[in-house]
Amino acid sequence: MNWSLAFEPLLSWPLMAALAVPMALLALAALYFRQRGALLRVAAFAALALALLNPVLLDEERDPLQSVVAVVVDRSQSQDIGARQATTEQAVEELKARLGRFNQFDVRVVEAGRASDTDDRTQTRLFAALESVFRDVPPSRIGGAVMVTDGQVHDMPAVFDGLPGPLHALVTGDDGERDRRVRFVNAPRFGIVGKPLSMSYRVIGTGEEGRPVDVRVSINGEQVALERAIFGSEMPLEITVPGAGRNIVELSVERAEGEITDTNNRAIAIVDGIRENLRVLLVSGEPHAGERTWRNLLKSDAAVDLVHFTILRPPEKQDGTPINDLSLIAFPTRELFVEKINDFDLIIFDRYQHRDVLPILYYDYIAEYVERGGALLIAAGPEYAGEQSISRTPLMSALPALPTGTVIEEAFYPRLTETGARHPVTRGLEGSGQEPPNWSRWFRLVGISRPLGDVVMKGPGEEPLLLLNRNGEGRVGMFLSDQGWLWARGFEGGGPHVSLYRRIAHWLMKEPELEEERLTASGRGMTLEVSRQTMSEEAGPARIITPSGATMDLPLVAGKPGLFSGSATVEEIGLYQVANGDLTALAHVGPVNAPEFAETVSTLDVLRPAAEATGGSVRRLAGLGGGLAMPGIVPVRAAGTEASGRDWIGLRTTRDSVLKSVNRVPLFAGFFGLALLLFAFCAMWYREGR
Repeated sequence: MNWSLAFEPLLSWPLMAALAVPMALLALAALYFRQRGALLRVAAFAALALALLNPVLLDEERDPLQSVVAVVVDRSQSQDIGARQATTEQAVEELKARLGRFNQFDVRVVEAGRASDTDDRTQTRLFAALESVFRDVPPSRIGGAVMVTDGQVHDMPAVFDGLPGPLHALVTGDDGERDRRVRFVNAPRFGIVGKPLSMSYRVIGTGEEGRPVDVRVSINGEQVALERAIFGSEMPLEITVPGAGRNIVELSVERAEGEITDTNNRAIAIVDGIRENLRVLLVSGEPHAGERTWRNLLKSDAAVDLVHFTILRPPEKQDGTPINDLSLIAFPTRELFVEKINDFDLIIFDRYQHRDVLPILYYDYIAEYVERGGALLIAAGPEYAGEQSISRTPLMSALPALPTGTVIEEAFYPRLTETGARHPVTRGLEGSGQEPPNWSRWFRLVGISRPLGDVVMKGPGEEPLLLLNRNGEGRVGMFLSDQGWLWARGFEGGGPHVSLYRRIAHWLMKEPELEEERLTASGRGMTLEVSRQTMSEEAGPARIITPSGATMDLPLVAGKPGLFSGSATVEEIGLYQVANGDLTALAHVGPVNAPEFAETVSTLDVLRPAAEATGGSVRRLAGLGGGLAMPGIVPVRAAGTEASGRDWIGLRTTRDSVLKSVNRVPLFAGFFGLALLLFAFCAMWYREGR
């Protein structure tokens, strides 16, 4: 029971003052002049004042509230090192059991540090988790907090004064732990393909400052160099960006004896390879309505440097016009096709025919250029089926098909073949998903025989329209119609000429995204996503090797024709190796060079300032003989009292309570109050009347 005294005046306070002041003056005057019965008069006036104040004795029934105690559990990946996780589980269960013996505590357990499926920010943010626990708790009810962690906390406030109760840290791990780690100091995000790229890195080891160590340098999973580094010093590194798109540069050092983990013995940098402007040589031959279609497309691409020549007048045409009036610039055949032919990424012959503009030997150079890795596109018209066709030159060895001499002149809709529906150049081409296709008709097709490579588009009577072929290390494309300009001009609604032509050119120039057989993998948060591009009807599962060396199979599900994909939620941060058939890919899941592994040696120093500022303590859980050294739990009353000892930790109890009911006992109510007043006034009159 909680007794208290309260006053509930019968009159307003101004009126009370108006009555009490004169009575008090009369009583004081009687005392001053020592009148007879002055003390009784004072007593009577006091009794009247008390009666008007109406004192009430209150009996409150209250239930005490519990102090809220937060148990913050570090679930970051560094806690998986050694026996830390097992120690954490044992400590948390023991804490729950010991705190459960006290009715004064409301225990709230929160876990922190583990990345979500879509969020790869795996920093150990224990103070953010602590704040979330106490967000709805008034300061008077905060009993304190206990953190179970390895001591490496990444959101440690500069000045910690926001916890009314003590903060205690129970640290996993052992004294004297050793670790090596390597990290990039300077790692540019982009690099030019085939050009050197300057980077720098640093190797850090516990107690190994100044000693040398070997560092393996790998790009996209293949070792390219073995560097000699000095612990603690910033070391320069120069690599050559191997290809366009994402490139994974990995540094790794050997695991030292007694090292707690080798997870941070590797560092990753992702470098996006950017091609220098692609150089394209376009040679236009027979004038036709769509002559500028290829030129306009290539000129609109900022990544393409175009060299374009148009053969306006063949050498055999003699009309007496001076050569200076016919040509703005001489056709530098030797410079283009002999001296600088290897500088071009793509050569396009647009309705070109052999008219002695190019010496016959130069066609052999072009075929050799393709064989060694160059790209050639033939945009053919009726001249390809004629007597002066380039198929009758030494270039024929590089061509995917020879003409039959026929030219089909009829209206038809270009259609994708079954192969074309899966090929990345034509797959999903806008308008191809209906019959007839949602684009305009063409009216001419050059007949060929025994095509090589992939026939991805067809014309009337299943005749090949677009061929894509590999020749040696190079690639050759052949468009067997000169009617693409109808799409560009919007005839009958036009067609997707821009996307088709651009894909053809980029496939010929070996853009990775357009490879028929391609395996890619990427990390999104803690989800590993795998994509398989293939010309086969089935892809089979992908074999995955995790950073720790474990293997798993990931089924790949068919999506669009020729595309298969799959995803899996993983637990480990690091580099994953993915294989499917003869193809392999690398993917880094989680943050690149995560702060979680920048420091893995358990420590008491990070949390000690915050704990001492609140009267708490920091101690290791590892006891003698490898046991668990759990401190006892002691409730403490006041906020300023000591809250830790050699083998115990204190948590504050609150004085807050909840009011359930109140019993009122008026002291001057009823006959008792009336009798007291009558007695006081009668005694006063009796004494003064004598």
